[in-house]
Amino acid sequence: MSVTQLTREEREDALAALPEWRLRADGLAIERTFTFKDFSEAFGFMARAALQAEVQDHHPEWFNVYNRVQVTLTTHDAGGLSQRDVTMAKTMDALAG
Repeated sequence: MSVTQLTREEREDALAALPEWRLRADGLAIERTFTFKDFSEAFGFMARAALQAEVQDHHPEWFNVYNRVQVTLTTHDAGGLSQRDVTMAKTMDALAG
């Protein structure tokens, strides 16, 4: 299945529905920092997100320090932001509750 990069209009619509996410400066990815009560909550979120990433076959770039999880989503096969990233961002938002 071919994955295509979102058009400018699609990207703008997607970001309007993802208010906590921001477009990376180069326009090829979206980013968000999740903040939790403590390390255990942050790690639990990462574990749940990892399971969903396997189901969606789309894996985030992320970095964790104590209660923060910094996430970057991009689709390398599409050369930038795709619907896969939007879907994963919505999943992660739901998991973070």
